[in-house]
Amino acid sequence: MRKAFRKSKLLQFVLCACILAASVLGVRALRQRRLQAFSASGLPGAATVVIDAGHGGEDGGAVSPTGIPESGLNLSIAFRVRDLLRLTGCRTSMTRTEDVSIGDNSLATVRARKASDIRRRTELVNATENAVLLSVHQNSLPSSPITHGAQAFWNRREGGETLAKLIQASLNAQINAGNEKRAYPMNDGVYLMKHAQAPGALVECGFLSNAWETALLTETAYQKELAAAIAAGYLRYASGENAE
Repeated sequence: MRKAFRKSKLLQFVLCACILAASVLGVRALRQRRLQAFSASGLPGAATVVIDAGHGGEDGGAVSPTGIPESGLNLSIAFRVRDLLRLTGCRTSMTRTEDVSIGDNSLATVRARKASDIRRRTELVNATENAVLLSVHQNSLPSSPITHGAQAFWNRREGGETLAKLIQASLNAQINAGNEKRAYPMNDGVYLMKHAQAPGALVECGFLSNAWETALLTETAYQKELAAAIAAGYLRYASGENAE
């Protein structure tokens, strides 16, 4: 346990150093330093991290009382997760890079277009060799506007539970202090998480039904904190660390 703890702290330290150095070093030199830093721990691994920014286009997802849809927030955070993981040498891909639906937009109904979109996301994950899925979302609970915090859920593929628990541990340390949450299995009603063949974690970054948290979620600095926590959790998973 002590060895795993030291390894976890080392990974988090290196990730923080990466973020700080990114502001002063050129991209090429920075990438080389990342590769050297992680070579001893076996990173980057063979996996490709598929980062899914939930919803998009006409499907805005959850919406705050002030009219902020989750789709744009999801995309912004997803980009930041991608950029951090790329800096560490990880291979990444994204299911979408614009605020659009990636399904068949010629279909007649919104419901059909949404179904096409989520099937397409699932196809992209399943077509990626050695994929690991990170799906970024926002939560909403209008009946309890004080509820807040970031929470991870896992799919029922080998490795999914460990991935989600390690991400949750990072979220609790960096985002949820005093409001710690547990990771849980995702219910079968979420098509992507049920049908993706890769180990996956879905991260609900916050509650748009909470005015205070919604304001935080729109801030660049807070989005960077969320992205760093998600990336750190993945790096712990990629290093072979076990969740407690």
